[in-house]
Amino acid sequence: MIHVLFVCLGNICRSPMAEAMFRKKVEDEGLSEHFVIDSAGIGGWHQGSPPHEGTRKLLDEKGISYEGMSARQIMDEDITTYDYIIAMDAENVGALRSIAGYGKHHFIGRLLDFVEDDDRDDVPDPYYTGNFEEVHELIETGIDRFLTYVKKENDL
Repeated sequence: MIHVLFVCLGNICRSPMAEAMFRKKVEDEGLSEHFVIDSAGIGGWHQGSPPHEGTRKLLDEKGISYEGMSARQIMDEDITTYDYIIAMDAENVGALRSIAGYGKHHFIGRLLDFVEDDDRDDVPDPYYTGNFEEVHELIETGIDRFLTYVKKENDL
């Protein structure tokens, strides 16, 4: 099994959007049995909350399920459990690397690191910008490229 964890600041906007979209993409490609997919936040402020209203509205419009998803804070064991920890911005990566320390861990990087033909490095936080559509477009491109990378790395 390939374990993938998407991470943003509070786990209500970007990372649950990425989780839901990646789940759908993996399912559409008939690869669900190869993956465990989840999301988490650096902070626990929204623990137990559903995705943000803006994220839910956008996912509803696109016909992408977020059923059963609720915010949670990243845990120490996530660092060693997940093969790919995909953060939405550099601040998240820094926090994840702090949590990981020098112990054994797998890949920690930004989603947009997989999008070489775009100048942007970070997925902006729509909690502050309100631009959920822009975030959706960036995540869509990022997960397409990320899945291509993972399939190649894992001979899928």
